[in-house]
Amino acid sequence: MNTFSKQFFANQQATIDNILAVQGSLLSSFEKLVDINLKAMKASFDEVSEQSKEVLKLQDPQDAITFSTRVFQPNTEKAVAYGKDIYDVLSGIQVDVTKLTEAQLKQFKKQVEEAIEQLSKNAPAGSEGAIALLKSSLDSANSAYDTVAKSARQAAEVAESNFNAATDATVKAARDAASTSAKAASKTK
Repeated sequence: MNTFSKQFFANQQATIDNILAVQGSLLSSFEKLVDINLKAMKASFDEVSEQSKEVLKLQDPQDAITFSTRVFQPNTEKAVAYGKDIYDVLSGIQVDVTKLTEAQLKQFKKQVEEAIEQLSKNAPAGSEGAIALLKSSLDSANSAYDTVAKSARQAAEVAESNFNAATDATVKAARDAASTSAKAASKTK
């Protein structure tokens, strides 16, 4: 078996390994999502059951206002926490796939560089310009990819920062609303 065939089969094996790694990451993330959803459903059923019992014990409108205020804030915080858990899992998928994609691209780059090097060793005289053009094209493509990858990472960081800011603002608004409702309820007593 010649060197080219060995490299070809090694590259194919590496590609299959990366595909399997991506599938493993996706399956693991799916399991996490199922677990998060099952826990959320169980907690919701338990809370609804408990709150239903409490509603039956309410005797006047003031109790109803106090009850709704007490229930609203924790539910908002739980919904935000649930959203963050889902976001974290999906973000983890993106990180895993990005790492595996970058590894695959790095391997492909190495293969192309080796092929160009092999070509330059066996190229006829006078083809130095064409080889230099191939190398220059590869460098330009690598530079473009690096720029795009860096921009994508920055965009992901900005998105995560915005998500966290929105989450914090939502929780603060829920707390403020609950506090305002509680104050209004206490004034009506």
